[in-house]
Amino acid sequence: MSGGTEQRLQRGLGIARVVSAYLPLGLANWLIRQGARRVKLPPGVERAEVEADGVRCVWLLPPNAPADRVLLYLHGGGFVFGLSAQHLAMVAELTLRLGIRALLPDYRLAPHHPWPAALEDCLTVYRWLLRQGYPAQRIVVAGDSAGGNLTITLAMALRDAGEPLPAALACLSPVGDLSSSEERGRTFVDPVLHPRAIRRFNRSYIDGHDARHPLISPVFGDWHGLPPLLIHAGENEFLREDAERMARAAQQAGAEVELAIYPRMWHVWQLNLELPQARDSLEKIAAFLRQYLEAERATTARD
Repeated sequence: MSGGTEQRLQRGLGIARVVSAYLPLGLANWLIRQGARRVKLPPGVERAEVEADGVRCVWLLPPNAPADRVLLYLHGGGFVFGLSAQHLAMVAELTLRLGIRALLPDYRLAPHHPWPAALEDCLTVYRWLLRQGYPAQRIVVAGDSAGGNLTITLAMALRDAGEPLPAALACLSPVGDLSSSEERGRTFVDPVLHPRAIRRFNRSYIDGHDARHPLISPVFGDWHGLPPLLIHAGENEFLREDAERMARAAQQAGAEVELAIYPRMWHVWQLNLELPQARDSLEKIAAFLRQYLEAERATTARD
């Protein structure tokens, strides 16, 4: 059953792969916005729009979610594509497993807003949550692909600024190194990421800055003192190497990190909710994040 689903989905991936490489970004984002408006969320999950100090965001509110805990979810899309229907549906499923609300920033996009615009928007939203009364130890952060990059760089930027860090982090197929991705994209046939798309994404986001800057390519950053981290990547994606390098960097810095490579899976397969591997990954991500929120709850109760 699973194998047939995988084969069917992989046939569609080839079309999406070419579209991401050649479709004009303006048209692509118009289509993404239309889809996001019409997305059907799981029963019971409510959606609400909010502005967090000028950054447009979407709340996803599962039934009976506590008001004092939140998942900040940073969507992927190569830093050039906006918040999609697939992301909303996936994060809605994750909120049901976690049992807490999620806030998704619709951050500014390259090439019109290159680095550090997306990171600045994510920092703005995190700080807004703190001012709304969410303690840092009751915030968890997760993201996929470019959003995985932003998850790590947000934590690095907060640590460097001496600001309170979230309780835990989770990354799905994260982008770790924009300095060498173009070369790897020419030699590895990724079922989702087209080499031309990779070059377009990277050039748009970097925009002449040093690609090895740690807040662009976090594999070159200082991983000391970061929150506990979970990384999931697929066996058949070229960003598997980024995931492995990020996990090693975190481990060498003494950070708590778990890495799981899913056999046969492609880039951010969790967006395909019909896959058992997607459901398994989301369940494990929820369990990982939940344990740190519950640890904080237990500490609060003892105090």
